[in-house]
Amino acid sequence: MTDDFARLVRLRDELKAWALEHAFPVWWEVGADKVQGGFFEKIALDGTPVEAPRRARVQPRQIYSYAVAGLLGWDGPWKRALEHGLDFYLGKYRRPDGFMRTLVASDGSPLDDKVDLYDQAFGLFGLAMASSVLPERADLPALAVDLRQALYAKLKHPVAGFEESNPRTLPLLSNPHMHLFEASLAWVEAGGDAQWRAMADEIAELALARFIDPKSGGLREYYDGDWNPAPGVQGRIVEPGHQFEWAWLLLRWGKLAGRDDAVAAALRLIAIGDGPGVDPARGVAIFSLLDDMSVHDDVARLWAQTERIKAGVLAALTTGDDRWWTTAAEGAEGLIKYFDVPVKGLWRDKLQADGTFVDEAAPASSFYHIVCAILELDRAVSARS
Repeated sequence: MTDDFARLVRLRDELKAWALEHAFPVWWEVGADKVQGGFFEKIALDGTPVEAPRRARVQPRQIYSYAVAGLLGWDGPWKRALEHGLDFYLGKYRRPDGFMRTLVASDGSPLDDKVDLYDQAFGLFGLAMASSVLPERADLPALAVDLRQALYAKLKHPVAGFEESNPRTLPLLSNPHMHLFEASLAWVEAGGDAQWRAMADEIAELALARFIDPKSGGLREYYDGDWNPAPGVQGRIVEPGHQFEWAWLLLRWGKLAGRDDAVAAALRLIAIGDGPGVDPARGVAIFSLLDDMSVHDDVARLWAQTERIKAGVLAALTTGDDRWWTTAAEGAEGLIKYFDVPVKGLWRDKLQADGTFVDEAAPASSFYHIVCAILELDRAVSARS
């Protein structure tokens, strides 16, 4: 056992204990709205829920998180929490055309009926994980297929991928496609129909052909209507966290499809995230670079650290190269810094360049990132041990 892998085992134990003993309990006991349904958007660092309109992208993240709670062995009411989230999400966000609306009030009344691609991606993803742990819920695969069909009918891009909304809005974005890729792979793993694999294949090919810059190997965020980099600075932005996240997905797809080029592209993405994307002074991945690898935004968000873990462990398992365990261990050490708060199970979100955190409530949106990283880390350690 290498020193870095041994370090990673200890970090896995620490992170898993934090989730099982503190995070899953507090986000159910405080973070779930037992009166009106669903989950609160934030919990203040004093441990009280923050009342605010509820975004469509957050509810399926919490659904996912409590499905993972069951997989990780939480002895609390993970199934009740999962079904609590499903009831509110499917009851309050679903439009008659199969799409999910963007925003509702605390009582579930619609506030914004707009269809946003990112929100649809998380709907598909949350339903996939819920279906995998609740196989008796035959409605969940059917609802996901309805939503997928709506995407192909109303938001399909004429070349590849999908539009952001209908009518069209620009720029087009790689990020919602990343989460559609994640959702389609999750449905493949959950035993979904053949169209999920076709969706995954199309998005992977789009990423390899258009999202990834052949010169730098970095993956951009913003595009014009024809999948060319958006004009100006916007088209030059490269986010280290998304290099890790796309790499994790491309490594999975590369194995599934037998595509060595996808694996090679993924390893280049990790090298960017782990090189210029990390601030050595703070030991964390920062928010964004430009395509020449210069720093664009040096705030370090929590979620990017979780993606560093996921990319590192899967790269190590895929290649057999122990140096990727170091990437994962450093990601885990970076993540733990965000957990130093008065109420265990909550977190900080933004670490500034001067080493101080922005003083704000813990966002529920981070929970999915954290528990996904812990699940991947736990699986990787078990596979390697």
